[in-house]
Amino acid sequence: MSPFLGEVLGTAILILLGDGVVANVLLNRSKGQNSGWIVITTGWALAVAVAVYVTGHVSGAHLNPAVTLGLAAIGQFDWAQVPSYIIAQLIGAFLGAVLVYLTYLPHWGITDDPELKLAVFSTGPAVRSPGANLVTEIIGTAMLVLGILGIGHPANNLAGGLAPLLVGFLVWAIGLSLGGPTGYAINPARDLGPRIAHAVLPIPGKGSSDWGYAWIPVVGPVIGGILGALLFKGLFG
Repeated sequence: MSPFLGEVLGTAILILLGDGVVANVLLNRSKGQNSGWIVITTGWALAVAVAVYVTGHVSGAHLNPAVTLGLAAIGQFDWAQVPSYIIAQLIGAFLGAVLVYLTYLPHWGITDDPELKLAVFSTGPAVRSPGANLVTEIIGTAMLVLGILGIGHPANNLAGGLAPLLVGFLVWAIGLSLGGPTGYAINPARDLGPRIAHAVLPIPGKGSSDWGYAWIPVVGPVIGGILGALLFKGLFG
């Protein structure tokens, strides 16, 4: 498998399991309805771990343009490969969202709230304040990339075969601690690909895809990912 297809597959798995747990918690008459934030954050953590285990050996399992750009910014990834990785991640995120849509097909029509339907696919602010929401995404993604580089640093001797699981724990911690204000996109592809899917899929009563907010979970993670990588390099070389 090529790295391009590895990123498509890995990101599709990430979104299938990640957006899938959100659907399980939010959509009417799902078995997991109203099970809460701890279930959502745990599901996303495990989604990350599984996706990295499946495709890490193929592409490095970036699964996130913010990670790809952060690694490139500190010389740990070839800039020439950045566009193809980001395209693959967006394709994978879109496909993963389509699979979630199909999995929960009977539940869209019996869920009345269009905001809940959008929340399955993409993030939104608890309190709409663009400047503050942007800062939240920057901080969360900087922590993500800083943590990934720390987990993978050879001097730590921590990771080995546990690295994907530890990255999942990192995402779990970010969700639990920093996810409240914006739903912790911390990944432009994770938000944009499924938001496009929400816009084009025939979801009954779906309402707006909230494109006015959509730039924040793209721009914030890009800035945060680069800052987190630069911070790690500045502190630890």
